[in-house]
Amino acid sequence: MAPQEKQKTTIERKSRIERKTNETSITCNVNIDGTGQGVIATGIPFFDHMLSQLKRHSFIDLDLSASGDLEIDSHHTVEDVGIVLGMALKDAMGEREGIVRYANAKVPLDEACVECVLDLCTRPFIYYDLKFNKERINNFELELNLEFWKAFAFNAPFTLHLRQISGVNSHHIIEAGFKAFAIAFDHAKQIDPRIKGSRSTKGAM
Repeated sequence: MAPQEKQKTTIERKSRIERKTNETSITCNVNIDGTGQGVIATGIPFFDHMLSQLKRHSFIDLDLSASGDLEIDSHHTVEDVGIVLGMALKDAMGEREGIVRYANAKVPLDEACVECVLDLCTRPFIYYDLKFNKERINNFELELNLEFWKAFAFNAPFTLHLRQISGVNSHHIIEAGFKAFAIAFDHAKQIDPRIKGSRSTKGAM
């Protein structure tokens, strides 16, 4: 009789977060070991398009719905989506034991190229160097791109560097940034069997 194989035990890295304020109501379901599926609806089409890039290229499953005071502007919705998505990733990643932790990616989109350098530690920090030559795309104010990344990084939390290497078209620059983060995150979240506990000399992140 062949020896019985040991059954692998895996932890599901999933989370559901609901957050309601006087300004927004957001529900987020995330599986960071998914296949890039899910439905996103924030009421801001350009923002939905960017979040879809993040979902698809990081291979996370993401269902996210948000309703906010868009009659005022998009600020509260964009920032609060960043908060909730960060909270969901924090919950899904748990103690972050065994993860690769560090990653970087450069993504071109026509004339634009953006680099993301990522450390999935629990120290929140953002370095942001993206420049635009217009103020908005449809009802998305381009200054809100920073507000999203800041809220996301500080609530996950992680250290994030986004640096524009080249680019003129604002849509291309922002989209390259979302894709670069997604690809870096997909690598950094992976479990490496060589890593016992946290990848840190402190023993915790």
